[in-house]
Amino acid sequence: MGVVRKTKSVQTILGVFEENIGAISVVDLIELLGDKMNKTTIYRILERLDEDKVLHSFLDSNGIKWYAKCQDCSHAEHTDMHPHFQCIECGKVDCVEVEVTIPKIPNRQIMVSNVLIQGRCEACV
Repeated sequence: MGVVRKTKSVQTILGVFEENIGAISVVDLIELLGDKMNKTTIYRILERLDEDKVLHSFLDSNGIKWYAKCQDCSHAEHTDMHPHFQCIECGKVDCVEVEVTIPKIPNRQIMVSNVLIQGRCEACV
């Protein structure tokens, strides 16, 4: 796609990710930013930031899409593929820096993999 234009709306969304360490659901972003921009704009910007490897996305157990800031990705590829942890008590979702090996599948090329680990976070244990 190329470099995302730094419009005021893009800067607002990126600012939310600068303030938060963990992942943020699209539902929470719409609730947080709904008075500043419409949800179509939010969805469009999130998809563009995901395509441009600024953010990465994954689905939780309820099918809700979450986004987190990429660390070492380039415009060519996502290189920080990692599992995500969702607390079943408080709902907090984090990127988890552990290595998970995705097996090779004959006659297929894996482009994206989502691993969601669920349990209780450090605050809910």
